[in-house]
Amino acid sequence: METIVDTRGLPRTWTLAHRPEAAGEARKMAERTLARWQVAPEIADPVLLVVSELVTNAVEHARPPLTLRLSRESATGRVRVEVTDGGPAATEGEWAASCGDDEHGRGLDIVDRVAAAHGDRLETGRAIHWADLTTAA
Repeated sequence: METIVDTRGLPRTWTLAHRPEAAGEARKMAERTLARWQVAPEIADPVLLVVSELVTNAVEHARPPLTLRLSRESATGRVRVEVTDGGPAATEGEWAASCGDDEHGRGLDIVDRVAAAHGDRLETGRAIHWADLTTAA
């Protein structure tokens, strides 16, 4: 995938603290990057939702370290969100344990509805969760 370079020199990959606040922090970083890339609101809003859901899942269900990577394909405008974590945790995080069952389990359904495609891959010592969003998403 060919990516567009951010002309202001801001990174497209961030290391996040493995804590509940990471989703909000990731969303703010993504929002600034999408604005610099001049991504239309009809794409930016679903991208921000996917960023929040994937980072939240990583905090709830995976080990650190936690990173967010955004890229954009120049030919199509497709935006890819990648969240990398340290792989599945042996137990749920404190944040997940503090919520009721009715507050869980919808994140990947949301990603499935707004992303053109999504998936994950396991590598030694880490898991990468990705989603592609396009003008058709």
